[in-house]
Amino acid sequence: MQEIRFHGRGGQGTVLASVILAKAFFKAGYEVQTFPLFGVERRGAPVEAYLRLDDKKILIRSNVYTPDYLVVLDAKLLQTADVTKGLKPGGMILINSPGIPDPKLFSDYRVATVDATQIALRHHLGTRTHPIINTAMIGAFAKIMGMPPADTVAEAIEKEIPVKTSHNSDAAKEAYNEVRFS
Repeated sequence: MQEIRFHGRGGQGTVLASVILAKAFFKAGYEVQTFPLFGVERRGAPVEAYLRLDDKKILIRSNVYTPDYLVVLDAKLLQTADVTKGLKPGGMILINSPGIPDPKLFSDYRVATVDATQIALRHHLGTRTHPIINTAMIGAFAKIMGMPPADTVAEAIEKEIPVKTSHNSDAAKEAYNEVRFS
């Protein structure tokens, strides 16, 4: 079983990212489970979402406490929350960031980054002050995990996001190609 925990802020599309990825994995033949955890439900408040996938039925019904992967949609959360709590040694962290963070902070983990904010802005997703970065992060995640297939991700985006569908698919493709490993 693979477990993924998403960290973001309200309004960034964190929960929708987990749902779209779950649908892409399901279409690719996996059993999936996804659900959010909200604190204060308002724009900008920290949000977590969880995704499990396996090739057999998933019987666990709890939050993800020991993820294999972390997806951090807002790098500022690294300063205010212990997002790596429970991450398995050698686990992978994907961070929305224009540069590689301080390697000493993540010495026990593998780290990848993508500037999803700039990608979203280039594709006119959201506004200049509130870019919607979820589809870019999905594309980058598919690259670091090596699945689900890019066409399955694009199909899930097209089914779940009825507005600016091609913009969102293009953002996912661009992020897939621009993700950097440290």
